[in-house]
Amino acid sequence: MFSLLAPCSSIMLSCSRPDPPSLLQALEPVFNMKSIRPVVNVSTPTNVSIDFLLFGILGVDEKAQLLKTYIWQKIKWRNEFVRWDPEQCGSSWITIPRNLLWVPDIVINEFMEKNSAPFVPYSYLFSNGFVFDEQPVKVISSCMLDIYTFPFDVQTCCLSFNSYLLSMSAMPIGLSSTAEDIFTFSKELMTTKGEWELVGLTTKTYMLPHMEDELYQEIRFYVSVRRRATLYVVNLLIPSCFLITVDLFSFLLPPQTVDRSSFKMTLILGYTVFLLLMNDLLPITGNTIPLMNVFLSLCLALMVASLLETILITNLICGSAHSSPVPHWVQVFVLHILGRLVRLPPKPRDLDGTVIQNSSAQEMKVSSLVAEDREPPEQKGMRTLDEEKALQELRSLSRDLQAVRFQVEQQLGGSQSSEEWIQVGFIIDRLLFLLYILFISVSFFTIIIVWVRSYHTS
Repeated sequence: MFSLLAPCSSIMLSCSRPDPPSLLQALEPVFNMKSIRPVVNVSTPTNVSIDFLLFGILGVDEKAQLLKTYIWQKIKWRNEFVRWDPEQCGSSWITIPRNLLWVPDIVINEFMEKNSAPFVPYSYLFSNGFVFDEQPVKVISSCMLDIYTFPFDVQTCCLSFNSYLLSMSAMPIGLSSTAEDIFTFSKELMTTKGEWELVGLTTKTYMLPHMEDELYQEIRFYVSVRRRATLYVVNLLIPSCFLITVDLFSFLLPPQTVDRSSFKMTLILGYTVFLLLMNDLLPITGNTIPLMNVFLSLCLALMVASLLETILITNLICGSAHSSPVPHWVQVFVLHILGRLVRLPPKPRDLDGTVIQNSSAQEMKVSSLVAEDREPPEQKGMRTLDEEKALQELRSLSRDLQAVRFQVEQQLGGSQSSEEWIQVGFIIDRLLFLLYILFISVSFFTIIIVWVRSYHTS
Protein backbone atom coordinates (compact mmCIF):
# COMPACT_ATOMS: atom_id res chain seq x y z
CA MET A 1 0.00 0.00 0.00
CA PHE A 2 1.11 3.52 -0.63
CA SER A 3 -0.46 6.96 -0.25
CA LEU A 4 -1.41 9.17 -3.14
CA LEU A 5 -0.32 12.71 -2.29
CA ALA A 6 -1.43 15.70 -4.32
CA PRO A 7 1.48 17.62 -5.79
CA CYS A 8 1.73 21.39 -5.42
CA SER A 9 1.39 21.90 -9.16
CA SER A 10 -2.26 20.81 -9.29
CA ILE A 11 -4.58 22.99 -11.34
CA MET A 12 -7.27 24.75 -9.33
CA LEU A 13 -10.67 24.94 -11.03
CA SER A 14 -13.11 27.77 -10.34
CA CYS A 15 -16.90 27.46 -10.34
CA SER A 16 -19.29 30.32 -11.11
CA ARG A 17 -21.96 28.89 -8.80
CA PRO A 18 -21.96 26.27 -6.03
CA ASP A 19 -23.96 23.69 -7.96
CA PRO A 20 -23.20 20.57 -10.07
CA PRO A 21 -23.87 22.18 -13.50
CA SER A 22 -21.33 24.90 -12.73
CA LEU A 23 -18.83 22.27 -11.57
CA LEU A 24 -19.41 20.21 -14.69
CA GLN A 25 -18.83 23.27 -16.84
CA ALA A 26 -15.57 23.98 -15.03
CA LEU A 27 -14.42 20.42 -15.75
CA GLU A 28 -14.82 20.70 -19.55
CA PRO A 29 -11.12 21.59 -20.12
CA VAL A 30 -10.21 18.41 -18.22
CA PHE A 31 -12.48 16.35 -20.45
CA ASN A 32 -10.66 17.67 -23.51
CA MET A 33 -7.37 16.29 -22.15
CA LYS A 34 -8.62 12.74 -21.50
CA SER A 35 -6.26 11.31 -24.12
CA ILE A 36 -3.09 12.06 -22.16
CA ARG A 37 -1.87 10.90 -18.78
CA PRO A 38 -3.18 13.45 -16.24
CA VAL A 39 0.10 14.92 -15.00
CA VAL A 40 1.46 18.46 -15.27
CA ASN A 41 5.03 17.23 -15.60
CA VAL A 42 5.66 14.20 -17.83
CA SER A 43 8.29 12.86 -15.45
CA THR A 44 5.74 12.70 -12.60
CA PRO A 45 4.41 9.14 -12.15
CA THR A 46 0.72 8.43 -11.87
CA ASN A 47 0.34 6.16 -8.84
CA VAL A 48 -2.45 3.61 -9.29
CA SER A 49 -3.82 1.39 -6.53
CA ILE A 50 -5.74 -1.80 -7.24
CA ASP A 51 -8.19 -3.73 -5.14
CA PHE A 52 -10.96 -6.25 -5.80
CA LEU A 53 -13.55 -8.35 -4.04
CA LEU A 54 -14.32 -11.89 -5.13
CA PHE A 55 -18.10 -12.17 -5.23
CA GLY A 56 -18.45 -15.65 -6.61
CA ILE A 57 -16.70 -18.70 -8.05
CA LEU A 58 -18.77 -19.64 -11.07
CA GLY A 59 -16.97 -22.85 -11.92
CA VAL A 60 -13.92 -24.58 -13.33
CA ASP A 61 -13.63 -25.97 -16.84
CA GLU A 62 -11.11 -28.81 -16.58
CA LYS A 63 -11.09 -29.56 -20.30
CA ALA A 64 -10.38 -25.95 -21.36
CA GLN A 65 -8.28 -25.22 -18.24
CA LEU A 66 -10.36 -22.18 -17.26
CA LEU A 67 -11.40 -20.60 -13.96
CA LYS A 68 -14.64 -18.61 -13.97
CA THR A 69 -14.99 -15.96 -11.27
CA TYR A 70 -17.01 -12.81 -10.66
CA ILE A 71 -15.12 -9.92 -9.06
CA TRP A 72 -15.72 -6.27 -8.22
CA GLN A 73 -12.62 -4.42 -9.43
CA LYS A 74 -11.55 -1.15 -7.77
CA ILE A 75 -8.93 1.19 -9.21
CA LYS A 76 -7.84 4.52 -7.71
CA TRP A 77 -5.51 7.19 -9.14
CA ARG A 78 -5.06 10.97 -9.13
CA ASN A 79 -5.78 13.38 -11.95
CA GLU A 80 -3.51 16.41 -11.56
CA PHE A 81 -5.68 18.47 -13.89
CA VAL A 82 -8.51 18.43 -11.37
CA ARG A 83 -8.75 20.39 -8.10
CA TRP A 84 -11.55 22.60 -6.80
CA ASP A 85 -12.81 24.22 -3.66
CA PRO A 86 -15.78 22.21 -2.27
CA GLU A 87 -17.35 25.32 -0.78
CA GLN A 88 -17.06 27.28 -4.02
CA CYS A 89 -18.41 24.49 -6.20
CA GLY A 90 -20.95 23.17 -3.69
CA SER A 91 -19.73 19.54 -3.60
CA SER A 92 -16.61 17.59 -2.70
CA TRP A 93 -17.23 14.89 -5.33
CA ILE A 94 -19.15 14.24 -8.53
CA THR A 95 -19.91 11.26 -10.75
CA ILE A 96 -18.43 11.54 -14.22
CA PRO A 97 -18.89 9.23 -17.23
CA ARG A 98 -15.84 7.04 -17.52
CA ASN A 99 -15.32 7.89 -21.18
CA LEU A 100 -14.74 11.58 -20.28
CA LEU A 101 -11.71 10.82 -18.10
CA TRP A 102 -8.33 9.24 -18.57
CA VAL A 103 -8.46 5.64 -17.27
CA PRO A 104 -5.39 3.46 -16.58
CA ASP A 105 -4.92 0.62 -19.04
CA ILE A 106 -4.99 -2.06 -16.33
CA VAL A 107 -5.54 -5.54 -17.78
CA ILE A 108 -5.72 -9.09 -16.46
CA ASN A 109 -3.21 -11.14 -18.39
CA GLU A 110 -5.09 -14.42 -17.95
CA PHE A 111 -8.29 -13.03 -19.48
CA MET A 112 -9.56 -15.46 -22.13
CA GLU A 113 -12.98 -14.05 -23.06
CA LYS A 114 -14.72 -10.70 -23.24
CA ASN A 115 -16.14 -9.32 -20.02
CA SER A 116 -19.87 -10.09 -20.00
CA ALA A 117 -20.66 -8.39 -16.68
CA PRO A 118 -22.99 -5.35 -16.63
CA PHE A 119 -21.23 -2.17 -17.69
CA VAL A 120 -20.98 0.65 -15.11
CA PRO A 121 -20.50 3.92 -17.05
CA TYR A 122 -19.61 6.26 -14.16
CA SER A 123 -16.59 6.99 -11.96
CA TYR A 124 -16.22 9.09 -8.81
CA LEU A 125 -14.18 12.28 -9.10
CA PHE A 126 -13.20 14.08 -5.86
CA SER A 127 -12.18 17.67 -5.25
CA ASN A 128 -8.54 16.72 -4.54
CA GLY A 129 -8.24 15.07 -7.97
CA PHE A 130 -8.63 11.43 -6.90
CA VAL A 131 -10.63 9.20 -9.21
CA PHE A 132 -12.34 6.03 -7.94
CA ASP A 133 -13.33 3.58 -10.63
CA GLU A 134 -15.33 0.49 -9.69
CA GLN A 135 -16.86 -2.03 -12.04
CA PRO A 136 -17.95 -5.69 -12.01
CA VAL A 137 -15.88 -8.10 -14.07
CA LYS A 138 -16.72 -11.63 -15.05
CA VAL A 139 -13.26 -13.11 -15.29
CA ILE A 140 -12.76 -16.21 -17.41
CA SER A 141 -9.06 -16.79 -16.89
CA SER A 142 -6.65 -19.49 -17.94
CA CYS A 143 -5.36 -21.70 -15.15
CA MET A 144 -3.11 -24.74 -14.94
CA LEU A 145 -5.40 -27.26 -13.29
CA ASP A 146 -4.18 -30.41 -11.58
CA ILE A 147 -7.08 -32.80 -11.05
CA TYR A 148 -5.04 -35.86 -10.06
CA THR A 149 -6.59 -35.83 -6.57
CA PHE A 150 -10.16 -35.23 -7.81
CA PRO A 151 -12.59 -34.82 -6.04
CA PHE A 152 -10.39 -33.71 -3.12
CA ASP A 153 -8.39 -31.27 -5.23
CA VAL A 154 -7.37 -27.70 -4.42
CA GLN A 155 -6.68 -25.45 -7.41
CA THR A 156 -4.52 -22.33 -7.28
CA CYS A 157 -5.06 -19.90 -10.13
CA CYS A 158 -3.38 -16.60 -10.85
CA LEU A 159 -4.88 -13.19 -11.70
CA SER A 160 -2.15 -10.83 -12.94
CA PHE A 161 -2.86 -7.09 -13.04
CA ASN A 162 -0.51 -4.82 -14.96
CA SER A 163 -0.46 -1.93 -17.39
CA TYR A 164 -0.53 -2.88 -21.03
CA LEU A 165 1.66 0.02 -22.26
CA LEU A 166 2.96 2.17 -19.41
CA SER A 167 6.11 1.19 -17.56
CA MET A 168 6.70 1.37 -13.84
CA SER A 169 8.40 4.78 -14.09
CA ALA A 170 5.22 6.28 -15.59
CA MET A 171 2.58 4.34 -13.66
CA PRO A 172 3.59 2.37 -10.57
CA ILE A 173 0.92 -0.04 -9.31
CA GLY A 174 0.17 -0.77 -5.67
CA LEU A 175 -2.45 -2.36 -3.44
CA SER A 176 -5.04 -0.36 -1.56
CA SER A 177 -5.81 -3.38 0.70
CA THR A 178 -3.79 -6.32 1.95
CA ALA A 179 -4.32 -9.82 0.64
CA GLU A 180 -5.68 -10.88 4.05
CA ASP A 181 -8.32 -8.12 3.94
CA ILE A 182 -9.32 -9.04 0.39
CA PHE A 183 -9.66 -12.70 1.43
CA THR A 184 -11.69 -11.87 4.55
CA PHE A 185 -14.07 -9.47 2.79
CA SER A 186 -14.49 -11.88 -0.12
CA LYS A 187 -15.42 -14.73 2.23
CA GLU A 188 -18.00 -12.51 3.93
CA LEU A 189 -19.53 -11.11 0.75
CA MET A 190 -19.38 -14.23 -1.43
CA THR A 191 -22.88 -15.10 -2.62
CA THR A 192 -22.30 -18.37 -4.50
CA LYS A 193 -22.21 -21.60 -2.50
CA GLY A 194 -21.65 -24.02 -5.34
CA GLU A 195 -19.07 -26.69 -6.01
CA TRP A 196 -16.04 -24.55 -5.12
CA GLU A 197 -15.08 -22.59 -2.03
CA LEU A 198 -12.39 -19.97 -1.50
CA VAL A 199 -9.64 -21.22 0.82
CA GLY A 200 -6.79 -18.78 0.29
CA LEU A 201 -5.57 -15.63 -1.44
CA THR A 202 -2.01 -14.33 -1.62
CA THR A 203 -0.29 -11.65 -3.67
CA LYS A 204 3.17 -11.00 -5.05
CA THR A 205 4.66 -8.15 -7.07
CA TYR A 206 6.97 -8.81 -10.03
CA MET A 207 9.22 -6.48 -12.01
CA LEU A 208 9.35 -7.51 -15.64
CA PRO A 209 12.23 -6.21 -17.81
CA HIS A 210 11.48 -4.47 -21.09
CA MET A 211 13.37 -2.64 -23.80
CA GLU A 212 15.51 0.44 -23.07
CA ASP A 213 16.06 -0.59 -19.44
CA GLU A 214 12.40 -0.07 -18.59
CA LEU A 215 10.61 -2.21 -16.00
CA TYR A 216 6.97 -3.23 -16.11
CA GLN A 217 5.23 -3.88 -12.83
CA GLU A 218 2.84 -6.79 -12.39
CA ILE A 219 0.77 -7.70 -9.35
CA ARG A 220 -0.29 -11.33 -9.18
CA PHE A 221 -3.11 -12.57 -7.00
CA TYR A 222 -3.00 -16.30 -6.29
CA VAL A 223 -6.55 -17.51 -5.68
CA SER A 224 -6.87 -20.96 -4.08
CA VAL A 225 -10.20 -22.74 -4.40
CA ARG A 226 -11.20 -26.14 -3.08
CA ARG A 227 -13.79 -28.49 -4.53
CA ARG A 228 -16.62 -29.61 -2.28
CA ALA A 229 -16.33 -33.40 -2.49
CA THR A 230 -19.61 -34.43 -0.81
CA LEU A 231 -21.46 -34.89 -4.10
CA TYR A 232 -18.79 -37.16 -5.54
CA VAL A 233 -18.34 -39.16 -2.36
CA VAL A 234 -22.07 -39.88 -2.13
CA ASN A 235 -22.65 -40.55 -5.84
CA LEU A 236 -19.39 -42.28 -6.84
CA LEU A 237 -17.25 -43.53 -3.97
CA ILE A 238 -19.87 -45.00 -1.64
CA PRO A 239 -21.82 -46.94 -4.35
CA SER A 240 -18.55 -48.31 -5.75
CA CYS A 241 -17.48 -49.48 -2.29
CA PHE A 242 -20.87 -51.12 -1.75
CA LEU A 243 -20.69 -53.00 -5.05
CA ILE A 244 -17.12 -54.18 -4.50
CA THR A 245 -18.16 -55.38 -1.02
CA VAL A 246 -21.04 -57.38 -2.51
CA ASP A 247 -18.62 -58.88 -5.03
CA LEU A 248 -16.30 -59.79 -2.18
CA PHE A 249 -19.01 -61.61 -0.25
CA SER A 250 -20.09 -63.46 -3.40
CA PHE A 251 -17.10 -65.75 -2.80
CA LEU A 252 -19.20 -67.36 -0.08
CA LEU A 253 -21.49 -68.85 -2.74
CA PRO A 254 -20.65 -72.45 -3.78
CA PRO A 255 -18.37 -72.35 -6.84
CA GLN A 256 -19.62 -75.64 -8.29
CA THR A 257 -22.96 -74.07 -9.24
CA VAL A 258 -23.70 -71.57 -12.00
CA ASP A 259 -25.47 -69.19 -9.59
CA ARG A 260 -22.17 -67.65 -8.53
CA SER A 261 -21.07 -66.89 -12.09
CA SER A 262 -24.48 -65.46 -13.01
CA PHE A 263 -24.45 -63.28 -9.92
CA LYS A 264 -21.02 -61.86 -10.74
CA MET A 265 -21.93 -61.20 -14.38
CA THR A 266 -25.08 -59.35 -13.25
CA LEU A 267 -22.97 -57.32 -10.82
CA ILE A 268 -20.50 -56.31 -13.56
CA LEU A 269 -23.34 -55.32 -15.89
CA GLY A 270 -24.92 -53.18 -13.18
CA TYR A 271 -21.63 -51.48 -12.35
CA THR A 272 -20.99 -50.72 -16.03
CA VAL A 273 -24.40 -49.06 -16.34
CA PHE A 274 -23.67 -47.12 -13.15
CA LEU A 275 -20.41 -45.78 -14.61
CA LEU A 276 -22.16 -44.72 -17.80
CA LEU A 277 -24.79 -42.81 -15.83
CA MET A 278 -22.20 -41.13 -13.58
CA ASN A 279 -19.81 -40.28 -16.43
CA ASP A 280 -20.91 -36.62 -16.47
CA LEU A 281 -19.61 -36.16 -12.91
CA LEU A 282 -16.05 -37.07 -13.88
CA PRO A 283 -13.68 -34.34 -15.12
CA ILE A 284 -12.58 -34.38 -18.74
CA THR A 285 -8.98 -33.43 -19.38
CA GLY A 286 -6.02 -34.69 -21.34
CA ASN A 287 -3.20 -33.66 -19.00
CA THR A 288 -3.44 -36.18 -16.16
CA ILE A 289 -5.63 -39.10 -15.22
CA PRO A 290 -7.57 -38.37 -12.00
CA LEU A 291 -7.12 -40.77 -9.12
CA MET A 292 -10.90 -41.20 -9.09
CA ASN A 293 -10.78 -42.73 -12.58
CA VAL A 294 -8.07 -45.11 -11.39
CA PHE A 295 -10.26 -46.07 -8.42
CA LEU A 296 -13.32 -46.79 -10.59
CA SER A 297 -11.27 -48.73 -13.14
CA LEU A 298 -9.71 -50.74 -10.31
CA CYS A 299 -13.16 -51.66 -8.97
CA LEU A 300 -14.29 -52.82 -12.42
CA ALA A 301 -11.04 -54.76 -12.95
CA LEU A 302 -11.46 -56.54 -9.60
CA MET A 303 -15.00 -57.58 -10.52
CA VAL A 304 -13.82 -58.94 -13.87
CA ALA A 305 -10.93 -60.79 -12.21
CA SER A 306 -13.39 -62.25 -9.70
CA LEU A 307 -15.59 -63.53 -12.52
CA LEU A 308 -12.63 -65.09 -14.32
CA GLU A 309 -11.57 -66.80 -11.09
CA THR A 310 -15.07 -68.21 -10.67
CA ILE A 311 -15.06 -69.54 -14.25
CA LEU A 312 -11.69 -71.23 -13.65
CA ILE A 313 -12.73 -72.86 -10.38
CA THR A 314 -16.10 -73.98 -11.73
CA ASN A 315 -14.46 -75.60 -14.74
CA LEU A 316 -11.89 -77.29 -12.49
CA ILE A 317 -14.51 -78.69 -10.11
CA CYS A 318 -17.24 -79.67 -12.59
CA GLY A 319 -14.80 -81.20 -15.10
CA SER A 320 -12.90 -83.27 -12.55
CA ALA A 321 -14.85 -86.46 -13.31
CA HIS A 322 -13.30 -86.65 -16.79
CA SER A 323 -9.81 -85.50 -15.80
CA SER A 324 -6.66 -87.55 -15.44
CA PRO A 325 -5.31 -88.28 -11.94
CA VAL A 326 -3.81 -85.38 -10.04
CA PRO A 327 -0.06 -85.06 -10.76
CA HIS A 328 2.27 -85.74 -7.86
CA TRP A 329 3.66 -82.20 -7.74
CA VAL A 330 0.12 -80.80 -7.58
CA GLN A 331 -0.66 -83.12 -4.70
CA VAL A 332 2.44 -82.01 -2.80
CA PHE A 333 2.27 -78.27 -3.54
CA VAL A 334 -1.49 -77.66 -3.59
CA LEU A 335 -3.02 -80.32 -1.35
CA HIS A 336 -0.36 -80.46 1.33
CA ILE A 337 1.37 -77.03 1.31
CA LEU A 338 -1.30 -74.59 0.12
CA GLY A 339 -4.07 -76.64 1.74
CA ARG A 340 -2.55 -76.26 5.19
CA LEU A 341 -1.80 -72.60 4.44
CA VAL A 342 -5.47 -71.79 3.75
CA ARG A 343 -6.78 -74.14 6.47
CA LEU A 344 -8.01 -76.85 4.06
CA PRO A 345 -5.78 -79.90 4.76
CA PRO A 346 -6.15 -83.03 2.57
CA LYS A 347 -8.65 -85.69 3.64
CA PRO A 348 -7.26 -89.07 4.80
CA ARG A 349 -7.46 -91.86 2.23
CA ASP A 350 -9.46 -94.67 3.92
CA LEU A 351 -9.87 -96.83 0.82
CA ASP A 352 -6.20 -97.68 0.32
CA GLY A 353 -5.43 -101.34 1.15
CA THR A 354 -9.07 -102.15 1.90
CA VAL A 355 -9.91 -105.87 1.73
CA ILE A 356 -13.49 -107.00 1.39
CA GLN A 357 -14.07 -110.07 3.51
CA ASN A 358 -17.16 -112.21 4.12
CA SER A 359 -17.46 -113.15 7.78
CA SER A 360 -20.09 -115.83 7.06
CA ALA A 361 -17.76 -117.54 4.62
CA GLN A 362 -14.97 -117.51 7.17
CA GLU A 363 -17.21 -119.14 9.77
CA MET A 364 -18.35 -121.77 7.29
CA LYS A 365 -14.72 -122.56 6.41
CA VAL A 366 -13.72 -122.99 10.04
CA SER A 367 -16.71 -125.19 10.86
CA SER A 368 -16.07 -127.39 7.80
CA LEU A 369 -12.46 -127.92 8.86
CA VAL A 370 -13.53 -128.95 12.35
CA ALA A 371 -16.12 -131.37 10.99
CA GLU A 372 -13.54 -132.82 8.60
CA ASP A 373 -11.23 -133.69 11.46
CA ARG A 374 -14.02 -135.49 13.31
CA GLU A 375 -15.11 -137.65 10.35
CA PRO A 376 -13.89 -141.32 10.08
CA PRO A 377 -11.46 -142.29 7.25
CA GLU A 378 -14.11 -144.22 5.24
CA GLN A 379 -16.27 -141.18 4.79
CA LYS A 380 -13.25 -139.02 3.84
CA GLY A 381 -12.49 -141.20 0.83
CA MET A 382 -16.09 -141.11 -0.39
CA ARG A 383 -16.08 -137.30 -0.39
CA THR A 384 -12.84 -136.79 -2.32
CA LEU A 385 -14.48 -136.85 -5.75
CA ASP A 386 -17.16 -134.41 -4.72
CA GLU A 387 -14.56 -132.06 -3.23
CA GLU A 388 -12.56 -131.94 -6.47
CA LYS A 389 -15.62 -130.91 -8.41
CA ALA A 390 -16.46 -128.30 -5.80
CA LEU A 391 -12.86 -127.04 -5.89
CA GLN A 392 -13.04 -126.48 -9.62
CA GLU A 393 -16.27 -124.55 -9.21
CA LEU A 394 -14.70 -122.43 -6.44
CA ARG A 395 -11.68 -121.63 -8.64
CA SER A 396 -13.96 -120.47 -11.46
CA LEU A 397 -15.95 -118.37 -8.99
CA SER A 398 -12.70 -116.89 -7.61
CA ARG A 399 -11.63 -115.71 -11.07
CA ASP A 400 -15.00 -114.01 -11.56
CA LEU A 401 -14.75 -112.35 -8.18
CA GLN A 402 -11.23 -111.09 -8.95
CA ALA A 403 -12.49 -109.50 -12.20
CA VAL A 404 -15.33 -107.82 -10.30
CA ARG A 405 -12.90 -106.60 -7.65
CA PHE A 406 -10.61 -105.16 -10.32
CA GLN A 407 -13.48 -103.16 -11.80
CA VAL A 408 -14.55 -101.90 -8.35
CA GLU A 409 -10.98 -100.77 -7.57
CA GLN A 410 -10.84 -98.87 -10.87
CA GLN A 411 -14.08 -97.07 -10.02
CA LEU A 412 -12.86 -96.31 -6.51
CA GLY A 413 -9.60 -94.93 -7.94
CA GLY A 414 -11.47 -92.65 -10.36
CA SER A 415 -13.68 -91.40 -7.55
CA GLN A 416 -10.61 -90.68 -5.45
CA SER A 417 -9.02 -88.73 -8.34
CA SER A 418 -12.22 -86.70 -8.80
CA GLU A 419 -12.29 -85.88 -5.08
CA GLU A 420 -8.67 -84.75 -5.23
CA TRP A 421 -9.39 -82.39 -8.14
CA ILE A 422 -12.39 -80.97 -6.25
CA GLN A 423 -10.17 -80.48 -3.22
CA VAL A 424 -7.61 -78.68 -5.43
CA GLY A 425 -10.38 -76.40 -6.72
CA PHE A 426 -11.55 -75.51 -3.21
CA ILE A 427 -7.99 -74.75 -2.09
CA ILE A 428 -7.30 -72.49 -5.09
CA ASP A 429 -10.65 -70.74 -4.58
CA ARG A 430 -9.84 -70.08 -0.92
CA LEU A 431 -6.35 -68.85 -1.82
CA LEU A 432 -7.60 -66.46 -4.50
CA PHE A 433 -10.27 -65.18 -2.11
CA LEU A 434 -7.60 -64.28 0.45
CA LEU A 435 -5.45 -62.65 -2.23
CA TYR A 436 -8.53 -60.71 -3.41
CA ILE A 437 -9.09 -59.35 0.09
CA LEU A 438 -5.40 -58.45 0.44
CA PHE A 439 -5.28 -56.66 -2.92
CA ILE A 440 -8.47 -54.69 -2.22
CA SER A 441 -7.19 -53.62 1.20
CA VAL A 442 -3.77 -52.53 -0.06
CA SER A 443 -5.19 -50.70 -3.10
CA PHE A 444 -7.89 -48.86 -1.20
CA PHE A 445 -5.58 -47.85 1.64
CA THR A 446 -2.99 -46.61 -0.86
CA ILE A 447 -5.52 -44.48 -2.74
CA ILE A 448 -6.94 -43.08 0.51
CA ILE A 449 -3.45 -42.17 1.78
CA VAL A 450 -2.63 -40.41 -1.51
CA TRP A 451 -5.90 -38.48 -1.32
CA VAL A 452 -5.35 -37.45 2.29
CA ARG A 453 -1.75 -36.34 1.74
CA SER A 454 -2.61 -34.36 -1.38
CA TYR A 455 -5.58 -32.76 0.38
CA HIS A 456 -3.47 -31.54 3.29
CA THR A 457 -0.46 -30.44 1.24
CA SER A 458 -2.51 -28.43 -1.26
